[in-house]
Parts: sequence; C-alpha cells; structure tokens
Amino acid sequence: MKGFTMSSIRVSHAGSLPRTEQLIAANAARFDENFNNDEFQRLLQESVVDLVAKQKELGITDVNDGEYGHAMAAAKDYGAWWHYSFERTGGLELREQTLFEGPAVRSEPGNLQLTSFGDRRDRHIFPGVYSDQESGADTGKQPKFPAANGPVTYIGQDKVQRDIENLRVACGKAGVDPSTAYINSLGPSSAARITNEYYDTDEEFIWAMADVFREEYLAITEAGFIVQIDDPSIAENFDQINPEPSYEDYRAFTRPRIEALNHALRGIDPQRVRFHTCWGSWHGPHVTDLPFAEIVNDVLGINAAGITFEAANVRHEHEWRIWEDTKLPEGKYLIPGIVSHSTNVVEHPELVADRIERFARLVGPENVVASTDCGLGGRIHPEIAWAKLETLAQGAEIASKRLS
Repeated sequence: MKGFTMSSIRVSHAGSLPRTEQLIAANAARFDENFNNDEFQRLLQESVVDLVAKQKELGITDVNDGEYGHAMAAAKDYGAWWHYSFERTGGLELREQTLFEGPAVRSEPGNLQLTSFGDRRDRHIFPGVYSDQESGADTGKQPKFPAANGPVTYIGQDKVQRDIENLRVACGKAGVDPSTAYINSLGPSSAARITNEYYDTDEEFIWAMADVFREEYLAITEAGFIVQIDDPSIAENFDQINPEPSYEDYRAFTRPRIEALNHALRGIDPQRVRFHTCWGSWHGPHVTDLPFAEIVNDVLGINAAGITFEAANVRHEHEWRIWEDTKLPEGKYLIPGIVSHSTNVVEHPELVADRIERFARLVGPENVVASTDCGLGGRIHPEIAWAKLETLAQGAEIASKRLS
C-alpha cells in the first residue's frame, strides 16, 4: 500500500440513476401530438446539470449523466439501458410479441441457443415468485420488441451528440474533470438479443451490431469521455439456455461475442473504456447464475481497462476471492459493486469499507473504484438510491484512511 494517500479510492456507479418525476413524465409524452421537443431538450440538459452536481456533492468522483438520454417513461423500468438502442438502430421493425412471449428453445451440447426471456431456468424453479407482482422479481409491463428485418445501421448520431453535450455542460458547471466522466452504451451481444429475421446466423447479426454501436463508442471517446459498455448478456445468457450448458460449451458460445465487441473497440484506447457485466438487474432468486470464475479470464480479455461487475449482492459477494488466484493484467482496474441495487437496506459505511478493502488488498487500492452492482434508477426508490451512493462515498473515505 506504499504511496497510497487518503481519498485515493475513487467512487462511481454502474450508470442509471433516478430520474425526476418531471423527466419521467416528459419521456412518456415524447410521442404525444403536442409534444414540445425544444422544451424537452432544455429539461433534459437542466436535469443532467443538476444530477452531476448532486453526484459531486455526494462524493462520486467518476460521474455520468445517469443515462438520462436513455428514455425511461415509468418509475419502475429495468430495461432503459437496452431499449434506448431501438430508436438508434436502423433496419428494425416493431413486432407485436414481446421477448417474454417467445417460444421455448432447447439446446444441445455444442449447439447452444438462447430461449425466450420467459423461459429462463430461474423462472422455472420459482414460478410463483415470478408471477407475483408483489415479490419484486416481476419486472413490470414489457414493451413490444423490434426485429431486424434489414441491414442494421446506426441512426443515433444526433442523440449521442446531445448526450455528450449535456454531460460536457454539466461537468463544466460542476467543476468536474470531464476526462473521468463516462457515458453508457450498449454492447453488441446484448443489442442482438432481439429477433433476427435478416442475417443468416445469430453470430453474423452480432457482428453487424458491433459495427453499428462502434459509431457510438467512437463518438463518446473522441469527445473526451469514457464509454461504459453495458453487456450483461456475457454472463446473463447462461440462465437463458435450456437445459443448463456445460461451462466449456458456454465459454465457446460466449467468445465470439467478446471477439465482436473487441472488433467494435478496435483502435480505441482501453483506458477510455469500462465494461459492465452482471447477471440481470431484476430482484429475483438468481440461483442459476453463472459463477464469475468461469468467465473472468474471458472478460479480462476485453479491450477495456475498467471492469465493472456485481460483488455486493448475496449470490456473488463471495466471488471477491477470485482475485486471490486471478492476476489482474497490467493497465486494468476493477470497479466492483460495493452496494447493491437488489435490496432496500442501505449498507453501513463500515461494511462498505470492508468490501472495498477486500479488493484493495488483493489488487492494490489504486486499481479499485468503488461502485454499485448495477444501475439504481428505476430499480429502487430514489431516496434509497441517493442514500446508497452517500454511504458508498463514506465507506470509500473510511477505506482510504485504513489503507493509507
């Protein structure tokens, strides 16, 4: 720990932060006949300005725009991180069927295929939980999903430039270094989990999506910000394959998806990239999750310096021990989840410090950024979300003092 100084533990989060009621209502009204786009854009920028100032006030060092540019039109919304991509991708057409209503698909060893979202193995084990809206596992009303019925293209240039400008203005007004700020963008494997009606194979579709979202990655990084790639499919797909595959088969299934992402990131400085994976943000049992140890080396092969992952929820907290045996490559750093989005209980700052120290003593405190398991916006009450960010920063301060 030699050379480590107080306040050296950086603090961030996974991306989505609570929207105001006014912003949620404005997003819901975007397609109304009398919608005023100029007023909406002013509200959006003002909201991002206020949000960045609030993050700084709470002690967040590596801020973002809360994913406010990714439309969330309801207070409970688990999918804004993904659904935003539909209006930024050409070659898609809306379908009446949701991905939860799709047919069940069964795989064979060496020939893995994703089944419908409603056919996940975890849902088969706990059918009562997932059908009970009071349980918290139900993710609410699902939107109609598009299908690719032609060559996919990126058509979100204006929207990503708006997100960039909003964050630039907000950082300037808050006195935040923009080079440490980030904007979230979708990974190609997750982008390709919609219905494919055009490409010959799913792998071809994923590579096409890699070329599409490369444009967004370039726009963000060339503007001087960090891009965070949100791609839970890398781990979460495991629960969406029936019957459960072997770990070896799953790694073989996943590696082309990582290769496609690295193709999209070619030429981009890895220090300008964070990669986020998780096991799904819904508040379910998660007993069929893939052990992180089975793919950690593949994840470390992604051309991203920052690796964000769930490490606070009770299905994955024990996996901090992975780093006792897994060497962190030079130039990489960890952004582990230290507080969880899956519980309303606000973690104590001392517990936060303990969790941070576990990682810091294994990979070095300079290689740890304290974060959240997943996005907080749309998943827990805003009051709880802000309290969790505050306790995260307080715990980081305690850990910094202990480690100095």
